[in-house]
Amino acid sequence: MSSVEEFRAEIRGWLATHLTGAFAALRGRGGPGREHEAFAERLEWERHMAAAGWTCVGWPEEYGGRGATLEQQVAFHEEYALADAPARVNHIAEQLLGPTLIAFGTPEQRARFLPPIVAAEELWCQGYSEPDAGSDLAGVRTRAERDGDHWVVTGQKIWTSLAHESQWCFVVARTEPGSRRHHGLSYLLVPLDQPGVEVRPITQLTGTSEFNEVFFDGARTRADHIVGAPGDGWRVAMATLGFERGVSTLGQQVGFRRELETLVETAKRNGAADDPLIRDRLARAWTGLETIRCNALRMLDGVASGAPGPEASISKIFWATWHRELGELAMDVCGAGGMLAEGEPYDLDDWQRLFLFSRSDTIYAGSNEIQRNIIAERVLGLPKEARP
Repeated sequence: MSSVEEFRAEIRGWLATHLTGAFAALRGRGGPGREHEAFAERLEWERHMAAAGWTCVGWPEEYGGRGATLEQQVAFHEEYALADAPARVNHIAEQLLGPTLIAFGTPEQRARFLPPIVAAEELWCQGYSEPDAGSDLAGVRTRAERDGDHWVVTGQKIWTSLAHESQWCFVVARTEPGSRRHHGLSYLLVPLDQPGVEVRPITQLTGTSEFNEVFFDGARTRADHIVGAPGDGWRVAMATLGFERGVSTLGQQVGFRRELETLVETAKRNGAADDPLIRDRLARAWTGLETIRCNALRMLDGVASGAPGPEASISKIFWATWHRELGELAMDVCGAGGMLAEGEPYDLDDWQRLFLFSRSDTIYAGSNEIQRNIIAERVLGLPKEARP
């Protein structure tokens, strides 16, 4: 395996060579709040990457990856972001489900599901949140009952990112009647293209529909499409959440830095930087971003040593709050003009979209309130919050 710098140079050179021609127009396209942009073209790009061996780089070679070290994976995500390459369309499968199957799946499950993820031939979504069990995953009510060689799934999931573009969903469902909280849950792999599944896009503040409601009304999946043992879904689901907050966060921060640098230039250009309060908030944003990066590196160091510390628990709440506040700062930099759309069809500009969509940062993938409870109870060992 090449050194980190050789690996970094290799991906940088490949991106410079291949983000050209028709793919050049994809630079900067997609991402949170903009997943509707050029989706089919970005999927074609993803498959182009797959053909060259640039998907799933951190997976072991035996499962189709490159076996990249943690440092090399960080380099990959940073270089990808620095190149302003388009947002990945199969992040959920590559970063969440794939590592979960490698850790907990059967040989048959790995053989069936991992190759199409590597090739970007099957897209996945995450069936966790529900109307009455958003960030509190232990409140899941979706149920699954065994019927011969199948599981029959009934219930509703919500805020399901990219379900309308996906062929499969990994679903946390209650398989033990009468069970409560984190007991009696199972982790099922459910095909979406079947009777008994309805996907309804949710129109967001931005006017786009990245999130969806998914209704299961007697949907079926094979009995062997369960990851881990029946009733062991909580442990598997928590492992998936751990994978979610991995090395790709370093690439995310490159995007954050680009947004901040552009906002600073905007403030200089329109005179907002003459306001000492705006200058102070821009400086605070810069120091906050540096803190986020340092914390992420500490978190990854813990992962590499096999003993992740509390950094993993605070990382999400930190970056989500920072990004939401950046959106608020952007509106203040833009001034009254930031409240106006340019005209029909009244598309949002980048700052308006950032302000509106970043409101969801502190809600999805674990709301700030739930994250604070986790930090207080599980990291600090404080008494548990009173629950009905």
